[in-house]
Amino acid sequence: MKIVVDDKIPYLEGVLEQYFDEVVYSTGSHFTRELVKDADALLVRTRTKCDAKLLDGSNVRMIATATIGHDHIDKGYCKKNGISWVNAPGCNAYGVVQYVLSALAHISNVGNGSLEGKTLGIVGVGEVGRRIAAVASHLGLKVLLNDPPRARAENSTDFVDLGTLLQQSDIVTLHVPLIREGVDRTFHLADKHFFAKFGKPMVFINASRGEVVDGGALKLAIANQRVSYSVLDVWENEPCIDADLLRMVSVATPHIAGYSLEGKSNGTAMAVNEILRFFGFETDTKWLPQQLPMLENRIVFNGENGIEQGIKDCILSSYNIVTDDAALRKSPDLFEHLRGNYRVRRELSYYEISNVNDEQVAARLKGLTFKVNYNG
Repeated sequence: MKIVVDDKIPYLEGVLEQYFDEVVYSTGSHFTRELVKDADALLVRTRTKCDAKLLDGSNVRMIATATIGHDHIDKGYCKKNGISWVNAPGCNAYGVVQYVLSALAHISNVGNGSLEGKTLGIVGVGEVGRRIAAVASHLGLKVLLNDPPRARAENSTDFVDLGTLLQQSDIVTLHVPLIREGVDRTFHLADKHFFAKFGKPMVFINASRGEVVDGGALKLAIANQRVSYSVLDVWENEPCIDADLLRMVSVATPHIAGYSLEGKSNGTAMAVNEILRFFGFETDTKWLPQQLPMLENRIVFNGENGIEQGIKDCILSSYNIVTDDAALRKSPDLFEHLRGNYRVRRELSYYEISNVNDEQVAARLKGLTFKVNYNG
């Protein structure tokens, strides 16, 4: 049997070779019909469009994507042609949480003021959004949730309509899948009408999918000061991103929000195990990557400038979003290189915070998923 694998999926060296007769590694954007025609399985990321153009006439029976997102897979085509597919739900959710928290800490520091008492509007409350909601209170934030599919299914009062959220929030962060049509369409969800509903100049974050935001509408909203600070990790037409929009946004990164080491490891493991299960390869335990890279994991809490600042400093010590912003601004033409060769980044839960003498501070740090060495 043959499997074709995106060569940027980590921790796979020698793994699939134990089960498949032929393992071919290729750049995700360079998968071709010729390459996959005699393959039984594909292991991909978001850069490989799995549709009729790629798959027609092939032997592919199984597609696994080592990502939460799956809009790059034509599900209708797969169903019609008997091709199974799986994604890796939640694999990098805490990486995106870390990204959003770092963005909030940075923007607070550079001029948006204290986070305490502000309202965070979360649009899309799935694997990522619900985790952000769970940690937000530990930064002193109030939360509004918008998720029409969940609101309908659960008949819950936990959700508000989008207009209410946009009117009442100080910060809006998007965590929706890309849906191009239908009642829950999210393509260009953030359009001129979306930004016109802002009740005040607002912080705007998109770490979902680039096409969820109309770039022209966002540029106008920034120019008109409806958006006071903006953070974009995802872009229309990646990797050929809008140079003017890059200059205008407050923070810009190359689609790496979920690229924590843990997120990558989880995605790889979930995809590999689904492939092994599908083809009937019996294993005593689920496969997991071994010997992950280690970093210094100790952070010293410093509350001299207040508890909130001390907590923000801990977040930025674990991951400072400014580093990735600077790299993209320096070399926007290297978007794909920056993404494909991303540095090692460990999640908040990897780090242990010391010098914590206050029980409430310890509780807040633990609520953000840090380990805490409490001295009380």
